[in-house]
Amino acid sequence: MDLGAPTVLLVEDDPNDQLLLKRAFRKAGIVATINLAADGDAAITTLGGPGAPPTLVLLDLKLPRRSGFEVLAWMKGHEQLRRVPVIVFTSSGEASDIRRAYDLGANSFLVKPGKSEQLQDLVAAVAHYWFSLNQSAPG
Repeated sequence: MDLGAPTVLLVEDDPNDQLLLKRAFRKAGIVATINLAADGDAAITTLGGPGAPPTLVLLDLKLPRRSGFEVLAWMKGHEQLRRVPVIVFTSSGEASDIRRAYDLGANSFLVKPGKSEQLQDLVAAVAHYWFSLNQSAPG
């Protein structure tokens, strides 16, 4: 693990999607620490725990226990987390979900692609933008 590597909290309940996303990061050559939370409660526990917040959160909407919307609202209500970029990464492309996610403070809304090559390209673009081009708010 590279101590200077960005950290990603992947909030995803589907083990297959977890694996595909981790593989897409690796195949795209992105060096990042990827931490997993398999439900909304685990995400909040991780985010509210000790240590620095993640560089980026990839958040599914349809989660057990607490929805992605609830996690997003909780994050944006906490001073130490509200500036952490949150990318909603879900299978839903419904306009109401997109509107609600942005209303709650999502920084981006991406629909999961169907093919692994497309996922790898999407992950590479996300990493390039958020880890290289974007200027994060100071601590």
